[in-house]
Amino acid sequence: MISVEEARKNILSALTPVSTESISLHNASGRVLAEDIQARRTQPPSDMSAMDGYAVKISDLSKIPVTLTVIGEAPAGGSYDATLQSGQAVRIFTGGPVPKGADTIVIQENTSRDGDLVTIEEGTEKGRFIRKAGIDFKEGETGLFSGKTLTPRDIGLLAAMNIPWVTVRRKPVVALLSTGDELVRPGEPVGPNQIISSNALLVAAMVEMAGGIPIDLGIAQDNEQSLRHMAEGAKSADLLVTLGGASVGDHDLVQTVLGKEGLNIDFWRIAMRPGKPLMFGDLNGTPMLGMPGNPVSSVVCSYIFLYPAIDALSGRSPRKTLVSPAILSHDIKENDQREDYQRAKIIGEKDGLPLVELFSNQDSSLLSALSAANCFLKRAPFAPALKKGSQVSIIPLDEGYPRC
Repeated sequence: MISVEEARKNILSALTPVSTESISLHNASGRVLAEDIQARRTQPPSDMSAMDGYAVKISDLSKIPVTLTVIGEAPAGGSYDATLQSGQAVRIFTGGPVPKGADTIVIQENTSRDGDLVTIEEGTEKGRFIRKAGIDFKEGETGLFSGKTLTPRDIGLLAAMNIPWVTVRRKPVVALLSTGDELVRPGEPVGPNQIISSNALLVAAMVEMAGGIPIDLGIAQDNEQSLRHMAEGAKSADLLVTLGGASVGDHDLVQTVLGKEGLNIDFWRIAMRPGKPLMFGDLNGTPMLGMPGNPVSSVVCSYIFLYPAIDALSGRSPRKTLVSPAILSHDIKENDQREDYQRAKIIGEKDGLPLVELFSNQDSSLLSALSAANCFLKRAPFAPALKKGSQVSIIPLDEGYPRC
């Protein structure tokens, strides 16, 4: 068995970013930039007023109060094009360009107006309430860099930079192939010895959350012909994920059958629980991640390996699993040689940290416990027994799209 970190490193070193596409800014939130973006304009394009008030010369405010002659106005979207002289003021509005000759804005609350005369009743400092040209960004400056996952805030910046289209990485296509005679799809007739296939839908939802496009290839039966035929559907995918069939039983055929079709195994079996039989390799140019059949194992492996794999394919820096400190609500036993990810629930708070409780049954097939859990308790190999109140490490599960 190899370590979790070694497995992660092997997977990520084998992956390269997918191709690019050009999309409208309207559709770009959550996508990954494939190029640096330079501003196409200067923001603001000239000195602008940050408030409603009057543009003046600071030299006219040596004595307060002082009365000035209003010679025009500068609204947002307009301008006053003559040069301001001593003893004069220009009525200006938020976003209006500062007239030539003016060097200060006096806000209207500190003035009184009588026809063409305005009295400045409170002094201010030079340059007050003027937004200098280019204070936000200048034309030609790089505003965002390749590999950035675009947030709504970034969309606002790009729009202000006058960028209507962006080049991004296309969403990675992840083909999901379930295996096992015991599986049927939700809603289909269920035989006496069958169970409902939940893994494909579960992992597909996680693929979408990570920014990929899941493609469900269906359920391959436990025979060579069925598995070979259904795996053909992964040829156009960026990543093949098999669900089940990666263990050592007589009916676990993934290695045997796909090996005949060109599967080259990088590693198989990891020192972790759950998820020990995880497999990674290459099937004729398509990276393949072979996950265990148990749903809990699939979720753990998705957090630890699938999420960062989709990051790498998307051209962004692969995340590390978000780990947070917490406090135990009860005693726990020592751990064995495998890194352990146990289902747990945050039940309160102690000393400013989450208070967590482990589920008593940690069987990796229990979907009810998985649904009820809101974190994994992560334990290192050979971790000692811990008493109630000890500090531990948890992985929050209800953070939507967790990133380090």
